Amino acid sequence: MLDLNDFHHFVQVVDRGGFTAAGRTLRIPKSTLSHRIQQLEAELGVRLLNRTSRRFGMTDAGQEFYRHAVAMLQQAEQAETAIRHRLTEPTGTVRFTAGMATAQFAMRDMVADFLVRFPKVNVVGHATDQAVDIVGENFDVAIRAHSAPLPDSTLVQRTLAPAPWFLFAGAAYLDAHGGLETPQDLARHPSLFMMRTGVAPSWRLRHSSEGKDEVVMPLTPRLLSDDMIGLKQAAIAGLGIVALPGYICRDDLRSGRLRRVLPHWLAGDSTLTALMPYRQGLLPSVRAFIDHLAAEVPKVVLMEVV
Repeated sequence: MLDLNDFHHFVQVVDRGGFTAAGRTLRIPKSTLSHRIQQLEAELGVRLLNRTSRRFGMTDAGQEFYRHAVAMLQQAEQAETAIRHRLTEPTGTVRFTAGMATAQFAMRDMVADFLVRFPKVNVVGHATDQAVDIVGENFDVAIRAHSAPLPDSTLVQRTLAPAPWFLFAGAAYLDAHGGLETPQDLARHPSLFMMRTGVAPSWRLRHSSEGKDEVVMPLTPRLLSDDMIGLKQAAIAGLGIVALPGYICRDDLRSGRLRRVLPHWLAGDSTLTALMPYRQGLLPSVRAFIDHLAAEVPKVVLMEVV
């Protein structure tokens, strides 16, 4: 592969009409410049310039090389300009991946808001509950909802917001079976449980006020599933009580389809975290997207649920 600098040197020699003038423009010695052009000719295996004490000009091969060299330098300048422009204004495409429930209930509106704020940025969203290799599959950021610390890796983590879990039941179910006053009352009701690897069916309840002991309620779930949306629908249908992140049920609480059960008790802790392949050198579009999530996610997941 030829050195692009030699293309630049050759064009300058031709445009300036000789090595002396080109050397002054490039601020390199005439002898060095002449040597570089000789090396270029040697690598190409053809003479590009006719140079004597009285005459300077291009050979036929030199004229053809000059046309291509000028085009290449123009392309290189355009490439540099495009990238430098990206570094000053968010443009281009951001690719993110998130879990199905996170994408549907936490990020739905904020992605649209981001696109309105940054009209020169496009977003590709990939919603899946399967494991994704964000480096190998060329994602800029992954949004993960997790209750335990994420595994150590080379990925950069940025915490977006805590996402507490609460107990919910269908409005019709609570109207038919009465309210619950204490965690012990849960033993009289069917449960719907979010299945997770290595987690036995139980609710670890913690009172919202400090100084209260944790209450552990072992469960024999009527429905055991890793589908949050399906569990929520089962609760709406009156099949039992479910523990889910508050933001998953926010719209159904507002509509009255669901109600909080034991509203002063938390049913678990989780966190939404952004994972990035690296911290340094983020394009402005990616950095703007992550900053947007950091500002907007807390407004969604920490919204008061009553």
